[in-house]
Amino acid sequence: MKQILIIGLGRFGLHVAKKLNEMHTQVLGVDSSEERVKAALPYVTNAEIGDAGNQEFLKSLGISNFDVCIVAIGTDFLASLEVTSHLKELGAKRVVSRAARDLQEKFLLRNGADVVVYPEKLVGSLTAVQCSSENVLDYIQVSKDFAVFEIALPEDWIGKSIGEIGVRNKFKVNIIAVKYNDEVNVTLGPDYQFREGESLFIIGKDKDIQKYFHTLG
Repeated sequence: MKQILIIGLGRFGLHVAKKLNEMHTQVLGVDSSEERVKAALPYVTNAEIGDAGNQEFLKSLGISNFDVCIVAIGTDFLASLEVTSHLKELGAKRVVSRAARDLQEKFLLRNGADVVVYPEKLVGSLTAVQCSSENVLDYIQVSKDFAVFEIALPEDWIGKSIGEIGVRNKFKVNIIAVKYNDEVNVTLGPDYQFREGESLFIIGKDKDIQKYFHTLG
C-alpha cells in the first residue's frame, strides 16, 4: 500500500486527503494549524501539527519512506517553495506541489517538484469548456493538444452502432468508454449500440472535439 504525505490541510489538501481515504491509501497529514489537523483526522491515517518549513521537523517524519509527498500549501508561495526544496534534499521519491500561477509552476519545478498541480487553472478550464456547450459533462486535458471529454449522447446516435456512425473516421475521435446509470463499459466494439441516457468518454484533439460540439449547439 502506498504511503502519502500531505503538507498543508487547507481546502485543497483536505480534498486530496478525502479522496485518498476513499482509495484506502495510508496518509500522513501535516499542518501548523491544530484546527485544520483536527478537521482532517477522519480522513488520514496519522496527523502531525508542526512547521513544515523546519527541516528538522520534516526529517523527523522520515521523508524517504513516503511514495509521494504532496505540498498543498495554498497562500504562502515562499513556504511552498521552501518545503518543496527541503523534501528533495531529504530524499523524497516524488514531490507534487501546488501552484496558483504559471510563474510559480516554473520555480517549483526548478526547486525539486516532480509534478506541479494548478487547481484553479484546471477548474477554470473545466468551467469554460462546460459553459461553451451544454453537451459537455466533464473534461480532462491530457496534453497540449489532446483531451478526454465526457459528453451527453447525441440524440441522433440513439439505437445506432459505433461502426454505423463511423465515429473515428467522421469526427476524428475515439470512444474509450460509455457510462449508463453510473456503470462504465470500456469493452466497446464496432457493433455496440448506443442507448438513451448514456454518456460517452471520448479522446481526441481539442480542435476536432470542439468543432463537433459547436455543430451540436
